Amino acid sequence: MNINKYEKNVILIVDDTPINLELLLHFLEDYGFKVLVAEDGENALKIAGNASPDLILLDVLMPGIDGFETCRLLKINPATQDIPVIFITAITDKMDRVKGLNLGAVDYITKPLEYKEVLARVNTHLRLRNLTKKLTEQNKRLEMEILERERVEEKLRCNSAALEESNNRYQALIQASGQILYDWHLHTNDIKYGGNVERILGYSMSEMLGGLNRWLELVHPDDRNFFNEEINRVLSTKGRFHLEFRVCRKDGTYITVENNGYIFLDSTGKVARMAGFVIDITANQAVLRERKNAEQKIREQAALLNITTDAILVQDLVNKIQFWNKGAEHLYGWMVEEALGKNANQLLYRKQNFYQMKNIQKTLVEHGSWQGELHQVTKQGNEIIVASRWTLVNDDEGQAKSILIVNSDITEKKQLEAQFLRAQRMESLGTLASGIAHDLNNALTPMLMTVQLLEPKLPDEKSQQWLKIMETNVKRAADLVKQVLWFSRGSVGNFKTLQVHYLISEIENIVKQTFSRAIEIRIDVPHQNIWNIFGDATQLHQVVMNLCINARDAMPDGGILKISAKNFWVNSHYARINIDAKVGSYVMISVCDTGIGIPKEIVDRIFEPFFTTKEVGKGTGLGLSTVLGIIKSHGGFVNVLTEVSKGTEFQVCLPVMQTMDMDIDSKLTEDREFLAGHGELILVVDDEDSILEVTQTWLEQNAYKVVVANDGIDAIALYTKHQQEINVVLIDMMMPSIDGPTTINVLKKINPDIKIIGVSGLASNHEMIKTLGNSVKTLLSKPYTSNDLLRNLQMVINTK
Repeated sequence: MNINKYEKNVILIVDDTPINLELLLHFLEDYGFKVLVAEDGENALKIAGNASPDLILLDVLMPGIDGFETCRLLKINPATQDIPVIFITAITDKMDRVKGLNLGAVDYITKPLEYKEVLARVNTHLRLRNLTKKLTEQNKRLEMEILERERVEEKLRCNSAALEESNNRYQALIQASGQILYDWHLHTNDIKYGGNVERILGYSMSEMLGGLNRWLELVHPDDRNFFNEEINRVLSTKGRFHLEFRVCRKDGTYITVENNGYIFLDSTGKVARMAGFVIDITANQAVLRERKNAEQKIREQAALLNITTDAILVQDLVNKIQFWNKGAEHLYGWMVEEALGKNANQLLYRKQNFYQMKNIQKTLVEHGSWQGELHQVTKQGNEIIVASRWTLVNDDEGQAKSILIVNSDITEKKQLEAQFLRAQRMESLGTLASGIAHDLNNALTPMLMTVQLLEPKLPDEKSQQWLKIMETNVKRAADLVKQVLWFSRGSVGNFKTLQVHYLISEIENIVKQTFSRAIEIRIDVPHQNIWNIFGDATQLHQVVMNLCINARDAMPDGGILKISAKNFWVNSHYARINIDAKVGSYVMISVCDTGIGIPKEIVDRIFEPFFTTKEVGKGTGLGLSTVLGIIKSHGGFVNVLTEVSKGTEFQVCLPVMQTMDMDIDSKLTEDREFLAGHGELILVVDDEDSILEVTQTWLEQNAYKVVVANDGIDAIALYTKHQQEINVVLIDMMMPSIDGPTTINVLKKINPDIKIIGVSGLASNHEMIKTLGNSVKTLLSKPYTSNDLLRNLQMVINTK
């Protein structure tokens, strides 16, 4: 039974943390102590001076006056200097412990508190204080008895029985303490032991004789220097002895003990004795080491979990989040304190796929793990795609306890995959479209020139009407082919430096005049700061106009159509997640509507040729494919931002380029007489017989001489034969056996100054011609008119 139940010792607790005060107060009151509390050093000094507690539990770290200063002030006050002070602290630094002991503290209790340890140390120091008081009182009483021995010998004999009884109680108290008590007399070097020497060390009292030297024999060799240093410190400072060290038991094993000693001075002020107690703390040390090792292991594991960039979370079987690592914070934006305890399904999913979740749960039950892709949402509302691995975690009895989830962000990867597949699909369709366009152009070229050949030969009104109808439809077909070529990035344009605000102002005038008044037109284009672009004005007009028409059709009941432009810089990160973008300066032209939006399931198909969501007869499906083809031919790219029922924004990004404009056509006149020849010999090379025949006829009617070749081999042979007479070579780029570029290279070796006109409707051939040097003066795009042919011939003939 605890003696404090009867003694009602008063303990003062000093701590600035209310919860610590409350817990410790209730604990000590339950064990029969009377407890006083103070939340800072100033109040502690007042209470200690007024109430004179038996013991003070003092926190080191406090605002204002900290524990060390409070202890110093207590020890210099005669009214409080004898009250034992035990520091309660999280500090483990040895220097800080020494500082506290030098100030007069009797002990340290380390946070977090083990309440049984607190109770044991409190009881021990209270007992020791009571014993010290009793010893002091007894010494005083004995001194008085010695002085008065002769006078009161009879009285001393009467009191001897009481003294013997008191001594028996004292010895019983020592035995019950579970400690070794000692009293070291410095003058004789003798040490008197009490308590549980034999139970703790295994030695009898007689085997412990030999004073301090005998005790040093038991101290572990590695700890003897520390022991001697502490002895010397105590003797010089007259402070309290406190040390943890190892001693040898009789059976040869070592235990760890804690030694607390207090000095007593003689009448001259010199140290005469040191009394104290030794506690076996081996078990406590083992528990402490085990706890530290466990804590270190947990810290290492937690550090590893926080190093990884993957999001790692643990949720219980009802989806409540129990663990949330740094990777999860970075991926989702939710801090750990925000995520713990939340329902994972509500936190990470905008719209749950209940079928998928049910399938995951079923797989976990059957196989213990699941992996796949999940669509989730961040704190900012951004949708992400993760590669997710789920593992069912069981308890020691094999029952399902929680689910470990590891998520890797694959959003950029999936975006790039989608862009790559779309680019592959568009490239395949572009290749097909290019082939079709080439064949159609070869068929339309002789048709268009034949109409122009027949015009002077059929002067009657009806024939002219039919020829006009034929010419109109041939040109319509040619325009359709041109759209297909734009889609496949194969059309040749008239590129020049363009100012964006002029381009958009022209579109503004058209849409304001032609669109419904229910559609509000908004323009946001700064005139001064927008960079210039390099492109074909007609093609870019068509791009913006197509997008405006689509926006109009998406708002049948009216809305807002906004056209804007701004300078836009593509950095390396943006270029990495947009397959068509390159690092550099762009101008972004945006066409934004508040219409019906585009469903996500068809967004990836809207640029495919002939794909349309409009009713039959209301769209060809070439509008957006033409837009994409034109923009790609300008080195740009297109982004689409859309949400159903809220609207769509098309972002057209064109690279910034500065160049000088060259308008060759403006230097030529449409005067037919000027375009006619003067007997120059033209070599026409084409694998299409119809084109050869019509071209030869038209040139000969306009005072030119003509020789024709069906392929590159014939062309080389004819040029070799008539090199001195041939003025210009008109050659098709796509021919069997030897193609146009190969033929041109051979002709250049024969005559480096040869003048050549390339013929093709594909931009890929146009780019190829640029690499052939100055011999190729220009490119004539199929299908071409008679005037186009004559104009280009005159230009080349007159070029030196």
